[in-house]
Amino acid sequence: MLLVWLIVYRVLLLIKQTRAVQMLSGLGILAITYIVSVWFEFATINWLLEKFFNNLFVIVVVLFQNEIRKALAHIGRNPFFSSVSVVEETQVIEEIIKGAVLLSQKRLGALIVIERENPVEDSIEIGTHIDATVTSELLNSIFLSTSPLHDGAVVVKGGKLLAAGCFLPLSKNPNVDKNLGTRHRAAIGISEETDAVVIVVSEENHQVGLCVGGQLTSDLDMPTLRQALYSMFGLAGMDVDAERKFA
Repeated sequence: MLLVWLIVYRVLLLIKQTRAVQMLSGLGILAITYIVSVWFEFATINWLLEKFFNNLFVIVVVLFQNEIRKALAHIGRNPFFSSVSVVEETQVIEEIIKGAVLLSQKRLGALIVIERENPVEDSIEIGTHIDATVTSELLNSIFLSTSPLHDGAVVVKGGKLLAAGCFLPLSKNPNVDKNLGTRHRAAIGISEETDAVVIVVSEENHQVGLCVGGQLTSDLDMPTLRQALYSMFGLAGMDVDAERKFA
């Protein structure tokens, strides 16, 4: 029984903050509608929903094919525990924060994707594999206007800078601010399809933004960005010590 709940928990983590949550909500609404149609004897609606639920397995496979593929890939590539220690994770986050702030000060645009539970490789076009230690200096060299990789995004995975020059899917949300540029739309797009944390630095107004679950928060200073990232990666309470240590 414990194993079953563990599997359910891991599945919920994998689909959290992805489009799968919206589709599950839709299926839940249909299920409630079916119960209501049975209760009030709405024959036509009841018949249609019965046909729908009779083919539910096929429908679920079609609707969630991307999530199923990503989940299987995740199980094959990542164990249920991370090989990165808390100290190493803290150092990586601090280097990303310093890099983002420095890029902002230099008025250089940047897009930094930090993978969490959902693998991002299936949703992006991988550019140049780097597999290097994450440092603020490396991030700044990648996003210099003279760098051949500056137009794409960098992907941080497992405490390493996996790749640079990556192209992300643009958001298809019609409610996204029309004034946002391609870089911000890409940040929103990848955060809609995965649970990645995305840091975006604007080249126009040199603001640092944070995008999670399709929601963009702009104009973050270093303490606010640090607090948000530490909270998202389960390091809450360590941000004060880190601010003193890495300031």
